[in-house]
Amino acid sequence: MNKFGRALLSCAVAALTLAAAPAQGGEPTLSCRGALEPKRVAELLFGRDIGRRFGVGEAAWARFLTRELTPRFPDGLTVSEAIGQWRDPVSGKTVREPTKRVEIVLPGRDDDDARLDAVVQSYKREFHQRSIGVIVRPACASF
Repeated sequence: MNKFGRALLSCAVAALTLAAAPAQGGEPTLSCRGALEPKRVAELLFGRDIGRRFGVGEAAWARFLTRELTPRFPDGLTVSEAIGQWRDPVSGKTVREPTKRVEIVLPGRDDDDARLDAVVQSYKREFHQRSIGVIVRPACASF
């Protein structure tokens, strides 16, 4: 990257840092324009292998979505296909697996985090998973 590119990148990072700087309460504040409103977005990454084999098929996923995710987040969510990758802590080998990526614009209720945790715990229990990727970030959204 040339000098101009590094300077531009530094300015962009600084602007994003300031735009999402924590308020006194610890929550990030965003300056959203137009019809966009400050929200939090959750991204959940559900691996579909059980052990070393594919185990969470489309029918099992559809049942989980209907039973666990939809009732907790009835206003809507987006599901997409992905390929996850992680390092096995025992063998050190890179493991790849089919993954469902779920994105939810959280409604802003006091129990949003508890509902996310309930979904994660349910998936771990039902499909024998060690972990589920969870990313929560501030965003500007409009519907």
